[in-house]
Amino acid sequence: MSFGANLKKVFSQNIREYGMYIALFVIMAIFAVTTKGTFISARNISNLVNQMGYIAVLAVGMMLVIVARQIDLSVGFLAGFLGAVAAIAMTQWNLPVFIVIPMILVFGILAGLLTGFMVAQLKIPAFVASMAGWLAYRGLILLVTEATGTIIIPDETFNAIGNGFIPDFGGSFLPGIHKVSLLIGIIAIVAFIYNEIRSRNKKQAYGFEVLPTEMFIMKLVIISLLVGTISWILASYQGFSWTLVIVLIVAGVYDFVANKTIIGRHIYAVGGNPEAAELSGISVSKILYLVFGSMGMLAALSGILFASRLKSATTTAGNLFEMDAIAACYIGGVSAAGGVGKIMGAIIGALVMMSLQNGMQLMGTGISLQYVIRGLVLTAAVIFDVATRNRAK
Repeated sequence: MSFGANLKKVFSQNIREYGMYIALFVIMAIFAVTTKGTFISARNISNLVNQMGYIAVLAVGMMLVIVARQIDLSVGFLAGFLGAVAAIAMTQWNLPVFIVIPMILVFGILAGLLTGFMVAQLKIPAFVASMAGWLAYRGLILLVTEATGTIIIPDETFNAIGNGFIPDFGGSFLPGIHKVSLLIGIIAIVAFIYNEIRSRNKKQAYGFEVLPTEMFIMKLVIISLLVGTISWILASYQGFSWTLVIVLIVAGVYDFVANKTIIGRHIYAVGGNPEAAELSGISVSKILYLVFGSMGMLAALSGILFASRLKSATTTAGNLFEMDAIAACYIGGVSAAGGVGKIMGAIIGALVMMSLQNGMQLMGTGISLQYVIRGLVLTAAVIFDVATRNRAK
């Protein structure tokens, strides 16, 4: 089979996954031209990554929730509320940051488990249960901030989470380049190539279908160039931010859980067919507790990232976070019918949403038109999902 035929076959079989990368490339190319290069400047790319952080971690958790055929509308204001609690804990209760952060994460888990209890045990539809949380957490934000309004966070360590960058080592080698970030990028490329080759060899040993050799090499080259380019751009500014490091850790851990563990397989099984999963011995209720508890923890982390980035807790924190996270999942290839989705897809979807917002702001687009365009992009993503599922049938 010729290279062109192989390319067409691979693309048609993976159109859901490749479509989001094409969409991201097109969006970034358009904004690069319309903003005369400002969009792809090192400073703006670094800012875009930090803007994406709090939505990306929400999208990772939401991906698992949607894969399990559920939804959680409460996470936006839960993130805002827990960010406000973190601010109060440091400014009024005088708790150190190393106690505040794990405490807030535990609060998030408990909040998620509460939603999970209503869905798994009380059999309340997730939409209704999480809508109740949406209202409650919205009220709680106003309640805890009504006396002071915006709560300024003076703790430099906490604020560095959303605004700081990883340290670098000195020396005259490559002046003006953040060498640690560049080294991390190189290590990531080497690790990616090694894992892909190892995975390919395992699949071949068991007789599974793999990409043709030329297609496999092209995949390695393209992704390596992409990672290398992004690493170089960030290294030429201030390097990798702590926000990016946190997002990469969350993505790595959750990708491992989703693809390499029994728990991950059970989540996808429940999303594919809950009744069949229950009959096969999988506890659907435990899986629901797990995905909602995980969602609550990541909502807490999102609240920490957002409050840290703003260096304050505001009365409007969390507004529409859940919508951006849900949109990121659908744009990233998560199926609205459940059972299908990837962690990296959710991250790319979050990057698409934030790229749209960032690029339109640089162009001076009005906020009303921004919402319309983002809505159209989400609609297109869902239509694409339905079309590809119907085509697969």
